[in-house]
Amino acid sequence: MSSRPRTVLRNARLLCPATGRDAPGSLLIEGGRIASLDGSGAPEGAEVMDCGGAILAPGLIDLRASLGEPGHEHRETIESAAGAAAAGGITTLCALPDSTPALDDPALVGFILRRGESTGSLTILPYGAATRGCLGAELTEFGLLREAGAIAFTDGARAIESARTMRLALSYARAFGAFIVQHPEEPSLSRNAAATEGEMATRMGLPSAPAAAEAMMVARDIALARLTRGHVHFAHVSTAAALDLIRAAKGDGLRVTCDTAPPYFDLNETAIGDFRTYAKLSPPLRREEDRRAVVTALADGTIDTIASDHQPRDADDKRVPFAQAEPGGAGLATLLGVTLARHHAGDLPLMRALELLTAAPAKLLGLESGRLAPGAPADLVLIDLERAWKVEAGRLPGKAQNSPFDGRALEGRVLGTWKAGKRVFG
Repeated sequence: MSSRPRTVLRNARLLCPATGRDAPGSLLIEGGRIASLDGSGAPEGAEVMDCGGAILAPGLIDLRASLGEPGHEHRETIESAAGAAAAGGITTLCALPDSTPALDDPALVGFILRRGESTGSLTILPYGAATRGCLGAELTEFGLLREAGAIAFTDGARAIESARTMRLALSYARAFGAFIVQHPEEPSLSRNAAATEGEMATRMGLPSAPAAAEAMMVARDIALARLTRGHVHFAHVSTAAALDLIRAAKGDGLRVTCDTAPPYFDLNETAIGDFRTYAKLSPPLRREEDRRAVVTALADGTIDTIASDHQPRDADDKRVPFAQAEPGGAGLATLLGVTLARHHAGDLPLMRALELLTAAPAKLLGLESGRLAPGAPADLVLIDLERAWKVEAGRLPGKAQNSPFDGRALEGRVLGTWKAGKRVFG
């Protein structure tokens, strides 16, 4: 680490939600970490870069993404995902365990950690599978997986269906200082659904599930969190009813947290019109009133973080009839831009928008990154807040091109990304 050059990033707008800093300044990087923020002159021999007044913020922390590797490298590899992440300003990524094979063995957790290190640009923090094979039956060895580096436990895109299994999972996770991430859809109501139940799904002739399936699972697991005193985290929350339950649970002091993903605050169910399979997601896109409720929950703190929900698919997964298409959207390159769209629309203060992508996930996971402070890792992103660009499937960084935002005009572009003081994009 000591052999790395000193770097000074000067003439930047230093913006750090963790400390509340928003001021012009310079940042000195030494040995892969932030050495100072005092704006003094550059040390002898230091590399100096003028940031032109652009925003310099902590690198983004993506709380949830699927990687094609292992098992589906034709969709995405760790190397290609790392490239897309760097282009999107993401320096830490939490990988779901529902790969092939599932991350239900300590050796596989260690493998993912090492593969992340080998990219040189991205820290990958693997979730451990909550159940063997992510199949919902037998719990995994939480202690061994935690010791190997699992940050929390989940079955990924599958809900933990059995209340008894979820109760045990919450209790065991609590014993190891971890939490359970739940995909909140009541399976018997949502299985094989392609859209949200309602007029749109009926008109398109699609199999559908009621939006209430989300709130039903959230209500059950809040009751189990109360019973076990465990910590449950709900992934990609997308409905007003579920958010009302989470808001009330937090008010009761329960250990309940949640995230959402950009499609659920930027799009509604009309995006699946013309049977557009890139917009087929899990959970499915909701009605406009649910989208507005998600925006409100981002602003008032009900939603703790924003995750990319990156789900790589290839052409064979999507170029089929809508009901048969695999759900999922690529989200690494668009995570920042779509989040900033809510700032530009006046829905979120800039500091809050960036907090949801940096300080908030760092706090949830207990990470030392996610802040601009002396001694913190020099994981950084340089952002031009006003630069316009257009999402174009086929021209996105990384292997996966299945973006639900294809054709969307955005403002806010990543100019550079640094990982442990090394520039990895821009």
